[in-house]
This record gives sequence, C-alpha cells and structure tokens, in this order.
Amino acid sequence: MDFGGNESRLLLKLMSVCNLRQRVLADNIANESTPGFKRRVVRFEELLGKELDDAMSGSTSGNLARIEPRVEFDPTPPAGTDGNNVNLEAENTAMRENRMLYEAYAAILETRSNLLKASITESR
Repeated sequence: MDFGGNESRLLLKLMSVCNLRQRVLADNIANESTPGFKRRVVRFEELLGKELDDAMSGSTSGNLARIEPRVEFDPTPPAGTDGNNVNLEAENTAMRENRMLYEAYAAILETRSNLLKASITESR
C-alpha cells in the first residue's frame, strides 16, 4: 500500500537527483586542474518543468515517473588554454544550492510523513 502518494515519490526522486548532482559536482571540483576536462551538469528540473507544462496543456499525460535525470557535458567554452571549463567558485555555489534543495526536500517529506502519522494516530 502506498501511503505517500505521487508527491512523496516526487520528493524522493528530487532527493535522489540531488545526490547524483552532488557526485557530479564533486567530480567537477576534483578535476578542476585536469587539462581538457569538460564539466558535467545534471539536467532534471527543466525536464520536469517541461513535462508539467505539457501535462497542463493536455499534450501529454503528465507521467512524472518516466522522467529521469540526464548527466550532460556543459558546452561553456573553457576560460583558459588547457581546455578545462570548470569554475571552482561556480561549482562551490552550485554545491551549496544543491545542499539547500536537498534539505528543503527532506524537510517537506518529513512534514508530510508526520502529518500522515498524526492523522493515523489521532483517529484511534
């Protein structure tokens, strides 16, 4: 039996995407000085937004479960001559933002779980 519903599944997927993004960002930072390294980015939220827009317009069914994150190379040209396009300051900022998103998703999921638990125990 699924008590969490679609919203909880979406929150868990968003948290999973944050975990993937954290690993990708850490890899980018670890390769900051590697000549020719191309930074990677995780695309998910824009795919999710497009699916939601399409669902609201009626052009798709809005099946959010089929949306998967994509790890892609960032096409930003390298700043230096070594061909590496990693910007340490931007990566650190992205890591902080990603951490805050994860914590927000976790807090929302915890609140939903607490409300569900309270509704079950209060009805006894």
